[in-house]
Amino acid sequence: MKNSKKADSNKAELEKIRRKIDAIDNNFLELLKQRVQHARDIGRIKSKDKRAKYDPLRERQIYARLLENNQDEFPEQALRSIFHEIITTCRLSQKRPVVSYLGPEATYTHLAGVKYFGHSADYTPIESIEDIFSEVERGRTTFGVVPVENSIEGAVFSTLDSFMKHKVKICGEVNLEISHNLVCQSGNIEDIKTVASHSQPLAQCREWLKKNLPDIPTLPVFSTGVAAQMAAKDPHIGAIASSLAIKTYQLQVVERAIEDYRGNTTRFLVIGKKSPLRSGRDKTSLLIGLLDKPGALNEALAILADKDINLAKIESRPIKGMQWKYLFFMDMVGHMDDKKIKEGCRDLQRVCSYYEWLGSYPMTEEESS
Repeated sequence: MKNSKKADSNKAELEKIRRKIDAIDNNFLELLKQRVQHARDIGRIKSKDKRAKYDPLRERQIYARLLENNQDEFPEQALRSIFHEIITTCRLSQKRPVVSYLGPEATYTHLAGVKYFGHSADYTPIESIEDIFSEVERGRTTFGVVPVENSIEGAVFSTLDSFMKHKVKICGEVNLEISHNLVCQSGNIEDIKTVASHSQPLAQCREWLKKNLPDIPTLPVFSTGVAAQMAAKDPHIGAIASSLAIKTYQLQVVERAIEDYRGNTTRFLVIGKKSPLRSGRDKTSLLIGLLDKPGALNEALAILADKDINLAKIESRPIKGMQWKYLFFMDMVGHMDDKKIKEGCRDLQRVCSYYEWLGSYPMTEEESS
């Protein structure tokens, strides 16, 4: 009897707490509805004034205020994720963008797009990286998401080469930690006769495959999503694919995290027609060609050093059809509206045979924090 009374008391207390949580959730919902309405009002005002919808400085200020007020009570990463989805959804309510990515559905590029834009954007899978550039350049999609470099395998050359052919601007960047899963229909490694994936995941899992599937051939395909589709249709194909692909294509996991090195991260760029305003923690990307003379690269780098400009990355690519001629991709810390970046780029143009500003955009939180 005593235990029964205690159980009834606990049940009553539990229901009381749940009612409080329900009330809080209802308040959250009402406040979210108000927030999205205010965001639409801001969008209408900005449209009248022909101002950019995206204000990265304002968003950074919101995150800084929330984190300060939080005082470490709510887990910081979770707080960022929750408000990223809220802020992005409210911003996209002003104008819902169409975002193209390297398809099909459930590729790592798709995941990177969702990480950057949240779930409220309209996503369109595209068959190749160059086609993503073309879709954005022609205005058929608002933004595109493309991989540009991997922490293990290095630069994605098809992305760099596409900047030479298409007039787009870099609007943002996002880093995605990559964990590769070996999947197939049955989940049994014995059923796999071929392993399919994009060339980079195959390379990043080279040692694991050699050790665990030494006699099984690999098949490079356009994307991890294509590999997952193939595995869903053929019981003898194993795919190296994302966690999202497992659910999307109803596959079984053979082995998780088969990458040879932990900390495998891919950097993705968001491309569009126009770069965002200054956020205070930005990168500027350039594409330059150097004059054909000794010490040309050293002269260009000296200009940046004299202006105290931090060069975050430089990568050379051969110019198609011009033997031994190269263009250089440069990432600098700062925004084109910053005085030293503006002056440094102005001086740089004087010693370049080719110069193109690819965009200024907010750095990822991982780099700016």
